[in-house]
Amino acid sequence: MDYILYLSVGALAGFLSGLFGLGGGIIIVPALIFVFTANGLPIEVVTHLAIGTSLATIIVTSIASTLTHHQKGSVLWDLTRWLIPGLLLGSVLGGLLAASLSGSTLQLFFGTLMIIVASQLVVSPDERGSKNPGTLLLGIAGIFIGSLSSLLGIGGGTLTTPFLTSIGTKIRQAVATSAACGLPIAIAGAITYLFSGLSNELVPEGSLGYIFIPAWLGIVLTSMPFARVGALLAHRINERRLKQLFAGIILILGVRLIWLNALVILGN
Repeated sequence: MDYILYLSVGALAGFLSGLFGLGGGIIIVPALIFVFTANGLPIEVVTHLAIGTSLATIIVTSIASTLTHHQKGSVLWDLTRWLIPGLLLGSVLGGLLAASLSGSTLQLFFGTLMIIVASQLVVSPDERGSKNPGTLLLGIAGIFIGSLSSLLGIGGGTLTTPFLTSIGTKIRQAVATSAACGLPIAIAGAITYLFSGLSNELVPEGSLGYIFIPAWLGIVLTSMPFARVGALLAHRINERRLKQLFAGIILILGVRLIWLNALVILGN
């Protein structure tokens, strides 16, 4: 039953990654938290396992999505080049910080971010002429995006797409560039979670650090082909209604995570 869920989550996450440049972690993390908790894994490692596994799957998803967007000529490689150093540094910092935070605190952060992203998705981006933000701003933005993305296991597109649209980048180019930016974040973050979890005796059998291999395999089997489908569809449809529907889903998930974990923290 778990493998069916992993395959389904991978298909949905891959499709949304290609369509919106969201990385997929915003679907994968809460789904894995639910599965791991239902299977009775120690609460102390559930969130860290979900985030580490999510980042490892996003490596594969980002490659598939980026290749498809690149073939369409939509990736802004000049912006990507200046974002990557900050993204890599931020990813390592976020992964190290996550190791010192409780699972409930991480889930509160994640729920809050989901609500913010939902609000962003409801508002159509303003397709003005793209502004040159300068290398300093791109570097700072990269560190901020990389840190939060690695901390919460969301890849990077969730934050990169809103940032790029805020500086006037057209939505399709923002989505494509966000997909490319998700790869270095996922690689650096996954490696950090892998090593930080090696010494934790609570991780279940079949794990490599904070990466649960059975879940990773099930998700990547479907995420890669569906990422290509989503990326192709992103160039053909009006996204506004789909974005509003998706915003409603993640808003509900975000509120639920905040409510449940706020009760846990207040109860302590």
